[in-house]
Amino acid sequence: MGGFFGTISTKSCVNDLFYGTDYNSHLGTKRGGMVTFDKEKGFSRKIHNLERDYFRSKFEDELDSFSGNQGLGVISDTDPQPIIVNSHLGRYAVVTVAKINNLREIADELLERRMHFSELSANNINQTELVALLINMGRTFVEGINLVYRKIEGSCSMLVLTEKGIIAARDFLGRTPIVIGKKDEAYAVSSETTSFPNLDYHRVRDLGPGEIVYLQADSMEVLQQPFKREQICSFLWVYYGFPASDYNGINTEFVRETNGRMMGEKDETEVDSVCGVPDSGVGMALGYAEGKGVPYRRAVLKYTPTWPRSFTPGNQTRRDLVAKMKLIPNPALLKDQRVVFCDDSIVRGTQLKDNVRTFFEYGAKEVHCRISCPPLVYGCSFIGFTSSKSDMELITRRIIKDFEGDDKKNLEKYATTDSPEYKRMVDEIARRLGLTSLKFAKLEDLVNAIGMPKCNICTHCFDGSSYCHEYDDENERKRQLKLDF
Repeated sequence: MGGFFGTISTKSCVNDLFYGTDYNSHLGTKRGGMVTFDKEKGFSRKIHNLERDYFRSKFEDELDSFSGNQGLGVISDTDPQPIIVNSHLGRYAVVTVAKINNLREIADELLERRMHFSELSANNINQTELVALLINMGRTFVEGINLVYRKIEGSCSMLVLTEKGIIAARDFLGRTPIVIGKKDEAYAVSSETTSFPNLDYHRVRDLGPGEIVYLQADSMEVLQQPFKREQICSFLWVYYGFPASDYNGINTEFVRETNGRMMGEKDETEVDSVCGVPDSGVGMALGYAEGKGVPYRRAVLKYTPTWPRSFTPGNQTRRDLVAKMKLIPNPALLKDQRVVFCDDSIVRGTQLKDNVRTFFEYGAKEVHCRISCPPLVYGCSFIGFTSSKSDMELITRRIIKDFEGDDKKNLEKYATTDSPEYKRMVDEIARRLGLTSLKFAKLEDLVNAIGMPKCNICTHCFDGSSYCHEYDDENERKRQLKLDF
């Protein structure tokens, strides 16, 4: 996915920028970057690979090379960023949180117009550079950003660092968040509210879908009002979000505990204890234990000093290794127990299968699993919350293919809670993973836990539904600039 942080102040921004960006580290594992602007020194930029190390350790010794009162930082799960540009709009830097599905198509159009790409990574086009080229085709930043909204298929939120201030633009449908923070003589903008408290910023508000604002040290100006339709990713609350973070003012941990409590209250399965698979399963497990009225036990723990999240690495062998090595069972809390453990989701099932086998090896009598979201039946086309290159990496789609001979057949039926097809699929997942029982949260319960209207939440990966490049009415359509391309 990725995350970013920007700040502008009357004083040096370097320390705030460093720590604020670091608080987005859970959102990506590939690249980290920082850029500052100083009136005397101009733009200063550093980009590092984070696949074998962490943002903080990579940048801490280089902070003296940055100067200025405004800057951007990014944790990228795609390409090296920030990109620095010199165009008719002036000199600026840009960072994105984006997934551009029609990248090649847009790139070909730009190349036909005799433009060029210079920021190639592993012979692939850098999507942040592509965004910058689209911005440059506008007469103003707002016009260029709207061209990005019009052209891309997927999602794109961005921060632009100019010589005078910071422009923040949230994705056209608000799929990824942007939140504004403020303290004396400074503004900040971030993907995560977690970045704010320890740096003394207080949350001002979230940007709306398609909204564009301009930040200076002492002011915030709205350059474009938000659009009506919103499709914020539900997986922020299920998995990606840090427990202390709020999205659209709704706390991640509160949603997870509420969701778990609703499941626990309805579940009639007899169990002795509950545990959560760290980290994103813990909140649900605490809620489930409360709703079920059984004790919460830390029967499995994450060895946090060295092991990162498991499903983000692109290499399957490394993913499997990390998944195995980072979790340590506690035999004393497993022996002779009917244990239910809670997890955020089942993607491929690799990690879960290993966990189940380990639990039984350490003496568990029964191993039940409760998942805080519905089965993932559709691959994500909008933010790429896994490193999957194909829907067939989803355990659900492999099972559907085995049942139907075609992994795309009857998807709606398999995605419908408690349908015969749904029950058969869930039973087969449980069998393949060696579980005593398996239950997924119902979509309506997840939506209720989030507390937003379903039409404002993207649930595509569960039920295949989502808005995409649509407008409410003709007036909304007219708000989009008619640019020749």
